[in-house]
This record gives sequence, structure tokens and C-alpha cells, in this order.
Amino acid sequence: MTDRLKKAFSGGKVLATFLTCGDPDVETTERLALGAAEAGADLIELGVPFSDPIAESPIIMSANLRAMKSGTTVDDVFRTASRIRKKTDVPIVFVTYANVVFSRGVGTFVGRMASVGADALIVYDVPIEEKDEFALPCEREGVSFVSLAAHSTAERLKSIASRAKGFVQCASPFEIADVAETIKRIKAVSDVPCLIETGISDPAQTKRISELGDGIAVGDAIVGLIAKYGKDSVERVAALVKTLKSALRG
Repeated sequence: MTDRLKKAFSGGKVLATFLTCGDPDVETTERLALGAAEAGADLIELGVPFSDPIAESPIIMSANLRAMKSGTTVDDVFRTASRIRKKTDVPIVFVTYANVVFSRGVGTFVGRMASVGADALIVYDVPIEEKDEFALPCEREGVSFVSLAAHSTAERLKSIASRAKGFVQCASPFEIADVAETIKRIKAVSDVPCLIETGISDPAQTKRISELGDGIAVGDAIVGLIAKYGKDSVERVAALVKTLKSALRG
């Protein structure tokens, strides 16, 4: 885990904000990331546009299509991350799919991540059984390969938790009871931080969900604002981030 990630998880409940890079364009993505960081975001999750984001909600699927239509490439994502890193110490997490990483070569992709100051990688379609192909190159480069967890058997969650680095992200959709049980099983094995994915924007619900783990990762609520307001969404997203972070602080 990088020092930036350690610091993020040492200051109370964490708020991670998800952006699809290039939606509506890379310049706005940079402004959105910096605005979110200034408003209190603890992590910036930066989605790499992909043509078939099967694990995403319809809102984020549409963001991927808009980003690709705007011409955003993987190199654009790296360049955007580099510009963001030069202006903030908030951890940057790449979010993508296996084909995107394979197309560059896993070692090359992760090395480029490290060179632009990214802290962690989430690959949505890599099961625990195939994790090492990604996790080992990440370990060599000092990048955390983030494990994903869904409501599952105790044995599977034990395997995920025991091998997790950086943090675990609990994928949605979940019932609250399932979230609580999943995190309970993870924490029984490891003290690795657990973030809970959520699309909500209501502060009270945000606070309630965050109490189950170490923080939340907000996607749909932010991407929905970007879909509605485009290049004019920066201040609105920052205001939402500020509201949610205040709720997490209690």
C-alpha cells in the first residue's frame, strides 16, 4: 500500500469518488478530480473507458460510451492521471477490465500506472483464481491490486480477504444485511480496509452504509450529474462530494 493510501485510510471514514475518464472530455475529468479532491474526496477512482463494461450500472455504461465517442484512449487516461497527480496527493485508483490491461501487457500497463503516480488497480472481471497474473506485477511496482467482494460463501470471502492488498471493494448491488455479513466475514480474516460501492447521494443513507465498513465508493450519483450537466458539472459534483464527506464525518 502506498503512503498516500495509508494516509487516506488513517483519517476516518473514506469517501472514494468515481469518474469515467473522458466523460465528457479529459480536460473536464481533470477538473472534476481536482474539484472532488478539494471538496474532501479521499480517493479518486478513474475509470478507463471500455466498450463492454459488463459489471457497471447503466449510468456508468453510458459514461463509457460517451468517453469513447469523445475519442478518449488509454494513453489519455495515463496522461490525465499524471496531470492530476501533479496537483494533488489524493490517491488515484485505476478501474478497468482485463482486456484493456492485456492489450498493453500487464507489466507494461502497471508500470505506466506507477510512473504517473497511480496507487491502486481494480479489474472488475478478474476472479480470485486469476488474481496473481495482475497482483504480482502490481506488487513489483508498488501498486495495490484491489480485491473485489460480493456476497458469497465464507470460504470464498476468506480466500479473498487473506490475499487482499490495499483495500477490498465490496461490489454492489447489495442488500444491507448482505453488506454487513460480507464485511464481517472479511474482517474475521484480515484487517484490510473495506469500501462499499454505492450509487446514492442521500447523506443520511451514506452515513448509514459507511458505518458497515471503512468508507464508501460513490459512482452513479456523481456520473449522473456529469451526464446531466457535462462540462458544467464540476461545481455540482464538488458540492455533492462536500455534502457526502460532511455526512461521513458525522
